[in-house]
Amino acid sequence: MIRTLFGSPTLAFYLGKRFARAMLIVFMTVFALIYMLDFVELLRRTSDVPNATSLALARLSLMRTPAIAEQVFPFAVLFGAMLTLLDLSRKLELVIARAAGLSAWQFLLAPLVVAVMFGALLVGIYNPISARLKEKAVSVEAQLLGKSRSNELDDVWIRQKSVDGQAIIRVGSLDILNARIAPVTFFIFDRDNTFMQRVEASEAFLKDGYWLVHNAKVIIPGNEPEMHDTFQISSNLSRQQIKQSYASADSIPFWSLPDYIRSTEMAGLDTTRYKQQYQTLIARPLLFVAMVLIAASVSLRFFRFGGVARMVLAGVTAGFVLYISTKLIEDLGAAGILSTTAAAWLPSIIGGLLGTLALLYQEDG
Repeated sequence: MIRTLFGSPTLAFYLGKRFARAMLIVFMTVFALIYMLDFVELLRRTSDVPNATSLALARLSLMRTPAIAEQVFPFAVLFGAMLTLLDLSRKLELVIARAAGLSAWQFLLAPLVVAVMFGALLVGIYNPISARLKEKAVSVEAQLLGKSRSNELDDVWIRQKSVDGQAIIRVGSLDILNARIAPVTFFIFDRDNTFMQRVEASEAFLKDGYWLVHNAKVIIPGNEPEMHDTFQISSNLSRQQIKQSYASADSIPFWSLPDYIRSTEMAGLDTTRYKQQYQTLIARPLLFVAMVLIAASVSLRFFRFGGVARMVLAGVTAGFVLYISTKLIEDLGAAGILSTTAAAWLPSIIGGLLGTLALLYQEDG
């Protein structure tokens, strides 16, 4: 069975090893380039910060780079596949494989399996590590450079549910680390979604089970406004939920996303970004498969036929278009315009089908 699928286990192992090596070389080259550029940028930004030593910045950049490099991994798959196939064609190894009766599908199966394996490793191992490092990098950057604006958001709306009903909270500025909002307006509704009162305040802090509001002006329809030095509003939110609700989706490890989604939904907060990220990561192996198929569709032409530069340009263009389309559709899904499942899977499915169609045309006419 294995011999039928792959043609020869030895050849399959050889092709898979060549592809894996080329892909890792491309990825590590891009990783090193990103690291150097980020390190130089940090040096430029912190030239007047006394405690920002070169060693500290080098460590910070090393923590930031994996999350950035993760975004370009599909291109490593694309270029790795193109380099492998073009090199096999240049050395006439593809000619020999064809002469031995192997079809394009047989010698592509090993790289496709390797692509799926790398996709699974990226999602299950690399992504959790890069997400943790990115989260740690934010904390280290805040210590080195002072208060970080990445922990503050302006003009935020929060919807919460509690035992008394729900509340819509308009926040002027949200300090995520300290769970502080200022200034703030609470629009409070009962369990039947009937408006009860509006509370305006200079600031509020999230405590266990309630918001502690300072300098509150309570406005109840039909009554005179009341002023309170402190005022409590029930809440089922926690500091962790506030942090995760406004954290970047790519800073949450893959294995933690389901719990984040459940807890955020229970709090009545929007989970679209996290659902989109979760589906995108699950679909990542399929995106890698699509990249291999696209690379193969433009790299199987024999060198003696010429047009190699045109083939490489076509492959790069096709991969770039697929990647940009994937990102655009993912943004539509994160914005709630498209279903998160459709936004995550459709680009990879369409790209894979187009690559397969091009290969069928070349292989079978």
